[in-house]
Amino acid sequence: MAKRAGREQNSQTPLLSVRGLRTTFVTDDGIVPAVDGVSFTIDRGTTVGLVGESGCGKSVTSLSIMKLIPWPPGKVEAEEILFDGKDLSRMSEREMRRIRGNEIAMVFQEPMTSLNPVFKIGDQIMEAIILHQKVSKREARERAIELLRMVGIPSPDKRVDEYPHHLSGGMRQRVVIAIALSCNPKLLIADEPTTALDVTIQAQILDLLRRLQEELGMAILLITHDLGVVAEMCQRVIVMYAGKIVEEGPVVPLFQEPAHPYTRGLLASIPKMNEDRPRLTAIPGVVPHPARMPRGCRFHPRCQFAKPICEQLEPPRLPVGEGRFAACWMHTDFEPLEAVPGEVSSSAGRS
Repeated sequence: MAKRAGREQNSQTPLLSVRGLRTTFVTDDGIVPAVDGVSFTIDRGTTVGLVGESGCGKSVTSLSIMKLIPWPPGKVEAEEILFDGKDLSRMSEREMRRIRGNEIAMVFQEPMTSLNPVFKIGDQIMEAIILHQKVSKREARERAIELLRMVGIPSPDKRVDEYPHHLSGGMRQRVVIAIALSCNPKLLIADEPTTALDVTIQAQILDLLRRLQEELGMAILLITHDLGVVAEMCQRVIVMYAGKIVEEGPVVPLFQEPAHPYTRGLLASIPKMNEDRPRLTAIPGVVPHPARMPRGCRFHPRCQFAKPICEQLEPPRLPVGEGRFAACWMHTDFEPLEAVPGEVSSSAGRS
């Protein structure tokens, strides 16, 4: 399969640039921010990991970029979401339908719920091909068989006429990936692509994604809570906590010397083969309720390094090395002269 024409052009500019993304939901507790002022970029042909605890806003971030958050109850706002020079935040729904599945594709968490149980596998792959590529049904079927072969499904000419329940979990995940790749996207968003799969199948799926990325030249946003997957797959990693990005940087230096206490806690919680510990390390406390976020740094109630300023002001995005950033007051000597009662800085350092 040939790479999309023109993919090498403008290689110096990011494929995706998100600035000031904010997604809120109307709830019984009021308007709750699930994603609050998130900004990041993804370069062409690279893999970026988006990690954090469940409920930190990873999946909502990806759905917001795709404009798949329904209103009501959700509302998506952004300074800009530039994808290949086009601002998705200002596109109409009709324009977004031409982008989704064609230039940006998504692999959702649960393959069984992503596939329609009453339609054959081939028909579900062919749907996107016919919609975006404007080819005949016969050509779309041949393409579907080629995609099934590409993702490693045996006897693709027979599997194309089977239903999702005929396949194992790993095979269904491969079908979901085949659908996502059916139009040769520039960006693949993979939301927990190895969840609920055994370790052997996980390795096969990750090898498949890596191989397809090399063949197609696409970028990948890999959403996961598995730091081992990030270490194996990604060049850069973004760490989220309570709807905000707390640290970002290249994988190796970030894993070797994490700059944010939350990132340190995540890495410390991973069991190590060469250590004999009676109990796993855990981050104390619980994730704050979205409707009752603490003042200042959202992590400070759980942080062993918290200073008085952490309870007063939200930390800015600070450089902590080459291509690395962390939102933590540990990396500055600044202290406020006095606390201002009732003041909450929700935009301090937002970039």
